[in-house]
Amino acid sequence: MDLPTVDLPALPSLLAAPAPGWVETTDVIVVGSGVAGLTAALHLREAGLHVTVVTKVNIDDGSTRWAQGGIAAVLDPVDTPAAHASDTEIAGVGLCDPEAVRVLVEEGPTRLRELMRLGAEFDRNPDGSLMLTREGGHRADRIVHAGGDATGAEVQRALHEAVHRDPWIRLIEHALVLDLLRAPGDGPGGLGPACGLTLHVLGEGSEDGVGALLARAVVLATGGMGQVFAATTNPAVSTGDGVALAMRAGAAVTDVEFVQFHPTALIVPERARVPGVAHAQQPLVSEALRGEGAHLVDADGKRFMVGQHELAELAPRDVVAKGIHRVLLATGADHVYLDARHLGGSFLAGRFPTIVASCLAIGVDPATDLIPVAPAAHYASGGVRTDLYGRTSIPGLYACGEVACTGVHGANRLASNSLLEGLVFSRRIAEDIAAGLPEQARPAETGAWVGGSGWVVPADGVPALQRAMTRGAGVLRSAATLAATAGVLTELGTGRGRPRMADWEATNLLTVASTLVAAAYARQETRGCHWREDHPTADDRWLGHLVEAVGAHDRLTQQWEGKP
Repeated sequence: MDLPTVDLPALPSLLAAPAPGWVETTDVIVVGSGVAGLTAALHLREAGLHVTVVTKVNIDDGSTRWAQGGIAAVLDPVDTPAAHASDTEIAGVGLCDPEAVRVLVEEGPTRLRELMRLGAEFDRNPDGSLMLTREGGHRADRIVHAGGDATGAEVQRALHEAVHRDPWIRLIEHALVLDLLRAPGDGPGGLGPACGLTLHVLGEGSEDGVGALLARAVVLATGGMGQVFAATTNPAVSTGDGVALAMRAGAAVTDVEFVQFHPTALIVPERARVPGVAHAQQPLVSEALRGEGAHLVDADGKRFMVGQHELAELAPRDVVAKGIHRVLLATGADHVYLDARHLGGSFLAGRFPTIVASCLAIGVDPATDLIPVAPAAHYASGGVRTDLYGRTSIPGLYACGEVACTGVHGANRLASNSLLEGLVFSRRIAEDIAAGLPEQARPAETGAWVGGSGWVVPADGVPALQRAMTRGAGVLRSAATLAATAGVLTELGTGRGRPRMADWEATNLLTVASTLVAAAYARQETRGCHWREDHPTADDRWLGHLVEAVGAHDRLTQQWEGKP
């Protein structure tokens, strides 16, 4: 298939950074401290390996703790893995890998029980049984929650405590990973397996002081890329670092055009906004609230999702996000409303304490007021391409969680499958590493190991990048808006920054933004999270995947792989 292309900036195959000033060695590096990273670390320790976990800020500052939804797993005797698989594949609109889905739904219950044995406590009925609820796209009650709407925080707490109980898991906080180190080999550029990475630890020497961790395997669990947009539910650390690092190293990524926009992020009313202060991370208003009976309404109080889908407000997220966007386009408003007043203040406070607290903080009382909501970038269904054991296209480099594309989500992630995916595939990665871990290799005398080359873009272009991505590559896209966005990215790519934290992050954002725009421009159809205004229907010719990488001369390459 001839792929439509758009002009985009060059993307660095190496970040500008000095040679490492210090070197340490471990068995396995895990980058990221969310559910995927910490679970991988714990399973690797079960195999007797020394593990070093590198995290960008603090161990609890990733996306996991913000998860208000639950974990989907077949625990009810009347439910089946086949039913869970069917719901997952319906949401994925033809692009899920059936074998990856099978692994998820069949191994998921066991992985969830392991999490509970580590100390995670989920909500229970009066008789002590697990409370199972339903969320958008599920046709059975199979979601477990903790603290009503604080599932992520409870999962993070349990994993955090388990990691700190193990003295052989070393934690390096406040560290930004820069580039992958590779041993000599017979791959492109004479490079072989991954054998470590370079990183900058705040407080280690000068601002641009860089060190290296050498390891026998590297696991990326860095989370998502939501900060590429102006409005996102992701925390500030979600700048696509893992995807960008993998691409610079030559790894393949896929399905990055499928960014899920959470349909109901809390919008700060004008009266509550602080002049000059950006509200880049929007609190979630979980679809579990809609699952309990809250309704989406427009400014006139009309339930606009009724008649658009058989599940109305509980339709898959892309359907709900599009329904809201149609209202916003028609009215010129920047939000619609969620009406939960009929559920009662005491029920809301008990079942959704986090949401109620977020609303009250901006002057909205859900017991008496309509909740202002609108879509915001929430989850990347695509990422670094992996097989069923988390192996990327580079030997020794693994990926799991949101940074990875396992094939589970297809064109649209089913609600509450993300935490489950992290649990399931991190275990598989640990098993694969333990079964065949090579000896430590010395890095090739090139690239990040010797420093002095590469380039970065300046951080002052990030706000323009985020605005352009939201306008032209957000929920609503077209060839014209994507081309305009590509123009902004190309201009930003001409700037040259210096080796420092802000510019490294800006370069990661430019890398993932350019990759997303290229894929969204090429895919001339509407499918799942990807909504092309100029191609408003799904097209079977596009039943397949766009595989992207940074190739020769720092240029993005694309290949088409149709589904069998």
